[in-house]
Amino acid sequence: MIIGIDPGFSGAIALYDPATNWLEIHDMPVVKNPKGKMELMHSAVLDILKEDNATVWMEQVAARAGQGVSSMFRFGQGYGALQMAVTANKHVLRYVPPSKWKSYFGIGSDKDVSRGLAQTRFPKSADKFVRKKDDGRAEAALIALYGSEQ
Repeated sequence: MIIGIDPGFSGAIALYDPATNWLEIHDMPVVKNPKGKMELMHSAVLDILKEDNATVWMEQVAARAGQGVSSMFRFGQGYGALQMAVTANKHVLRYVPPSKWKSYFGIGSDKDVSRGLAQTRFPKSADKFVRKKDDGRAEAALIALYGSEQ
């Protein structure tokens, strides 16, 4: 089992079995806190990652200039929680920078291209990548596919 993670509150987690081309997609489980800000639902992430003998490929991210301090802090908390959930489930964790996996597939930063490629590579799951906001799903699936082909 290969698991791809596009971290972030609008990201997703993809579970992929390369032997059968089976794909299961989960939007990142989030909830609004009392201040109206999104937070990761830790127990839901643990449940999603309860697969035996999986290798997890997670997009390696970093702060960029111009991003707000508090939003980056919350993002970092979520990123760390994802790492801990992978570790708690005893999975192998691999990191891949976005430039590396996107270059591998010959795509850039256009989210619509990512959605289109995911629809092409996973035709039985194409309906999961139809909406604009499904780019996190598409990228998680492509990260899992990248991991399976390494």
